[in-house]
Amino acid sequence: MQFSSKLPKVGTTIFTTMSALAKEHQAINLSQGFPDFSCSPELISLANHYIKNNFNQYAPMPGVIELRERITEIIQTCYNSIYHPDSEITITAGATQAIYTTISAFIKSNDEVIVFEPTYDCYAPAIEINGGIVVYSQLNNDDFSINWDDVKNKINERTKAIIINSPHNPSGTIITKNDIQNLENLVSGKNIIVISDEVYEHMVFDGLKHYSVASSKLLRNQSIIISSFGKTVHATGWKIGYVAATKELMVEFRKVHQFLVFAVNHPLQLALADFLKNSSNYNDLKQFYQQKRDYFLKLTKNSRLIPLKTSGTYFQLMNFKNISQEPDTEMAIRLTKEKKIATIPLSVFYSQKNDRQLLRFCFAKKDETLEKAAEIICQL
Repeated sequence: MQFSSKLPKVGTTIFTTMSALAKEHQAINLSQGFPDFSCSPELISLANHYIKNNFNQYAPMPGVIELRERITEIIQTCYNSIYHPDSEITITAGATQAIYTTISAFIKSNDEVIVFEPTYDCYAPAIEINGGIVVYSQLNNDDFSINWDDVKNKINERTKAIIINSPHNPSGTIITKNDIQNLENLVSGKNIIVISDEVYEHMVFDGLKHYSVASSKLLRNQSIIISSFGKTVHATGWKIGYVAATKELMVEFRKVHQFLVFAVNHPLQLALADFLKNSSNYNDLKQFYQQKRDYFLKLTKNSRLIPLKTSGTYFQLMNFKNISQEPDTEMAIRLTKEKKIATIPLSVFYSQKNDRQLLRFCFAKKDETLEKAAEIICQL
C-alpha cells in the first residue's frame, strides 16, 4: 500500500521511549512527568460517587457547567480576569488535545508559528500536520529567558501565532512581568494569537508569581490559555484539561473540538468541580512541590551533577559535565541501563538537538523514591 507520511521525521516520543526503557531495566523513573504517589482519597471518593450515581453518559460538548464555573472562579481569584463559563471555557481531554485542537482551528497552510526552544515536543508536529511552518526562537543559554529582539525580528505578515509556556517545561523557568509587557508590545494591533501553555500554573516557587496572559487585558483578548488538571490534582492519567479564550476564539476552537473528542469523561469532571471548591487543593501545590524540589536538591548536593535554578514545574535540570563528555542521549540511556535511573536528555527539546550536557529529572515522586534516586546520583 502506497502512502505519504504527514510527519515523516516524527517517531515515538522520548517520554514513551525512556519510560519503556526504565520499565525494561527496572530503573527508577525520573524521566516522564508523572507522580508515583496517589491522588487525594477525597477526589477518588468523589469520582466513585459520580460513577455509582450513573453520571456515565456523554457530558456536554464544552464540558459540565459545574467545572467550567469552577475554572472561572480560579482564574478570577488568581489572575483577576473574568471568563464566561458558558462561552469562554471548554473542557478538553488533557492539554495535548487542547494544543492540537487550537492549532488545527487557527493555523492554515504556510502560516508561521513562533515557538521557543527548548520546546515541549507536541507543538511542532501539530503545526506541521496542519500545513504550518515552525519558526524557532531559542531561549537564552544562560537562564532560558526569552530573547525578545529575536522574536521581533521573526515576526512578519505570515506570523499567525506565538506559543509560550510558563512555567516552562523542560527548563523550570517562568516568564516575568517584563516578558508580558514585551509580548503585549509585539502583538498589539496584529492578527497574532498567543497560545499560552500554563499547565504548571500552580507550581511556582520561592515566593515568585505566575504571570498568566489572563492577567493582561490586551493579551486576554487575543490569547488562548491551556491548562491541565492532571498536574494539579496528581492524576495525569485522567487526561482532563481546559481552554480559556474569548467567545470569538472559542467558537472556532469548539468547531474542531467537537469532531476530535466531542466530550470528556463525565463523572471525573464532576468530581474535579467538587474537589476544587476547596482552594487549598490548588493553592497549596506550590509549597508541596517546592518542598519536593528542595529535598531532592538537598539529597543530591554532594553529587557531581550541577543543578540549574528551577522556579516552577516539577522538573530539575542538572549538568553532568563533571561526570562525562558523552552525548546527553547516550548518557540518559546508559544511566537507565547501567545505573537504574531514568532521565530525559535536554537535546531532544531542540530542533537541532543542541547538546548542553543537561538532563531533566522529575521530582514529583515519593520521598522514598527521591532518596533511592539520590543514592544512585551521588555515586556517579
